[in-house]
Amino acid sequence: MTSRIVIIGGGQAGGWAAKTLRDQGFDGEIAIVAEEAWDFYERPPLSKAALLEPDASLPRLFTEEAQQALNLTWHRPLRAEQIDRDAKKVVLSNGEQISYNILLIATGGRARLPGQAWAAHPQVYTLRHWHDARRLKSRLAESKSLAIIGGGWIGLEIAASARKSGVAVTLFEQQPALCMRSVSAEVSQRLESLHREQGVGIRTGCGALELEDDGGLPAIHCDGRRETFDAVVVGIGVDLNLELAREAGLRTERGIVVDAQGRTSDPFIFAAGDVAQHHHYGLCIQSWAFAQNQAVATARAMLDPQAPGYDEAPWLWSDQYQHNIQILGIPQPGSKTIVRDNALYFSLDDNGRLTQLVAFNDARTVKLAKRWMANGRDLSDVPLADPTFSLMSLR
Repeated sequence: MTSRIVIIGGGQAGGWAAKTLRDQGFDGEIAIVAEEAWDFYERPPLSKAALLEPDASLPRLFTEEAQQALNLTWHRPLRAEQIDRDAKKVVLSNGEQISYNILLIATGGRARLPGQAWAAHPQVYTLRHWHDARRLKSRLAESKSLAIIGGGWIGLEIAASARKSGVAVTLFEQQPALCMRSVSAEVSQRLESLHREQGVGIRTGCGALELEDDGGLPAIHCDGRRETFDAVVVGIGVDLNLELAREAGLRTERGIVVDAQGRTSDPFIFAAGDVAQHHHYGLCIQSWAFAQNQAVATARAMLDPQAPGYDEAPWLWSDQYQHNIQILGIPQPGSKTIVRDNALYFSLDDNGRLTQLVAFNDARTVKLAKRWMANGRDLSDVPLADPTFSLMSLR
């Protein structure tokens, strides 16, 4: 039996991998290298409950007792600086070296900023860690106005939370539409209407933004206008922490190249979560479901080469105001979108196959759609737009 497994990363993927290894009967040492001091926690609540609830606590992945039972050896807060593949060792930021039999890289990503001036300004925030959420929450409590840079999912969730807290919000997006890389034009329009109805000022297609300091407050230049805010949150995506894998000579493209079982180009090294490139789509999928389910499949494969690989369509969800929005699949160029009741947005390819479903407050149809996708069902003759047609009849 393998004696020591090292997991680099203390996030959701690392946590689920550790739990799965124990659930599958691994009784050797599991060493966790984590940059943060906290136990495993979930990130989705950081833009919602962590900002809104008066006494929000760390959104733990597992109860304290469950985590204790995993019997983990923590190396924190420390960074892994180097992987020596020949010696099968990881070198830490304090000079310590840990040997491994099997290694899992689950290093996630870091919040991206437009430039150095943004990183240096005390009232410019990002939202990636528990510490970030606590800082932003205390600033929002004393703010009247907030600028959000980035009209993707994280920016829209922060906008919704800030509006619920009574803060005036202006959102700036360089692209011509919201969430444009991840959904169809019809869904982008629906999201824009949703936020405008709640009083969010939206500036799309605004090109490169400039930040200035206005007496300690951040001022944003966009299209010749200059506006000053109490705080600015930047949500323009993440830079994946791939340096460790690249320097170790592992194969990387958009992320770390893995097979369906999470195995990298080195048979003793696996990758999970944000940094693992989806073996089928060739993309890095930053979602709660991928971080959990792909890590679970990978941990099983670390113990059993015959374990089934990860084979799920990308799925993510977002809570904004009173809406639960679920996104299944990835939009493909040339897909046509069929809208039903302003709540379901079906994107079909030329063969009538579902490439993406975006559902507002309809988890049941998402479950159905997962089956349609898995079976490659032809939906071209189905009256999807007709609200009187029962989708359940397609089970």
